[in-house]
Amino acid sequence: MHARRGEFFRALPHSPRFGYARGMPRSLPPDLRLPRPLLPLTLGSLALALVVFAAWPGLDLTVARWFYLGDGHFSGRTGLGNFARAIGYAVPFILLAPPAFLWVAEKLGLRTHFHVSGRAVAFLILTMALGPGLLVNLILKDHAHRPRPVQVQDFNGPLEFRPFYRTDGGCNINCSFVSGESSAAFWTLAPAMLAPPPVRAAAVAAAVIFGVAVSVLRMAFGGHFLSDVIFAALFTLLVIWGVERAVYGPLRPTSPSR
Repeated sequence: MHARRGEFFRALPHSPRFGYARGMPRSLPPDLRLPRPLLPLTLGSLALALVVFAAWPGLDLTVARWFYLGDGHFSGRTGLGNFARAIGYAVPFILLAPPAFLWVAEKLGLRTHFHVSGRAVAFLILTMALGPGLLVNLILKDHAHRPRPVQVQDFNGPLEFRPFYRTDGGCNINCSFVSGESSAAFWTLAPAMLAPPPVRAAAVAAAVIFGVAVSVLRMAFGGHFLSDVIFAALFTLLVIWGVERAVYGPLRPTSPSR
């Protein structure tokens, strides 16, 4: 039993940016960095979103009506919807906990089967803290004053609708712009990008699907407009890119293995 377990961990694919399985050599080739087109693609998407939602602010109301049942009720507010939301809320923290635990355990001198680098843990914690934490929840949501769909008069609420660029709405705290849960869901791209190369593409795809699913659910709850979840995703990607550069340094060419 113990021998098989050791064989399993020694057979784990290597990801130098995340760590390495015990028993594997450390002199392996440097890992891949974030794709070079990520920054221009994210900035281009952000510019496009700014133009579209500034020129057609009513697009937010149009999409919100897809989920509106009438009389102030939205389609996502069901028992199943609440269960799905709870899962979506928990997943990012579930992904963050194991590498942090392994790193702390190793620093305390406990034997672990898998090494997690300090840079990987710093990358994960900083992206979570600066993206969904500081930028989204502490700065934007508490100062944008944008009412949520369920709060606006168009959906039987008491407040007037505001496009994303106006900060004179009737919401005082924890407001609609941007979506905190969407930001945390798209943050899962950070651990996905640290996955071993053989499974990294699948991990990134799963993170994107998860982020989209959580965002659709938040709109179905009447908790956010389309622009809220799109900007949340793009801002989070920019934070991931910036922290990756700060933690791992300038991009270096990959050297062949020997």
